[in-house]
Amino acid sequence: QVQLVESGGGSVQAGGSLRLSCAASGYTYSSSCIGWFRQAPGKEREGVASLYTNTGSTYYADSVRGRFTISHDSAKNTLYLEMNSLKAEDTAMYYCAAERRAWWARADCYSGSWPNSSGYWGQGTQVTVSS
Repeated sequence: QVQLVESGGGSVQAGGSLRLSCAASGYTYSSSCIGWFRQAPGKEREGVASLYTNTGSTYYADSVRGRFTISHDSAKNTLYLEMNSLKAEDTAMYYCAAERRAWWARADCYSGSWPNSSGYWGQGTQVTVSS
């Protein structure tokens, strides 16, 4: 059974930092799109950052580029999102996701157009930034 478990959310003042983690069990972060999405109340879910494990190439939404950093530790089978210079508009529920993708099908990793129905989601962790 695949489980993705997020942690590290919380409340922070604007300008602060948080580090989200997503530990996987029953799933290995390889040959996969892995990344973070968020959804604020009343808004659609958006892709925040993602990467393709085999190349390490990354994608960032314009709204977070330069402030957030995605990484993963294959030995710990854990995905991270380092969030700096947080803004009130970063307030949302953050979800990690993973989807197995062949190398030739990795293009969607570099946008918010994944995962499809074969992907996996974590339960979410709340990030609240007060101004």
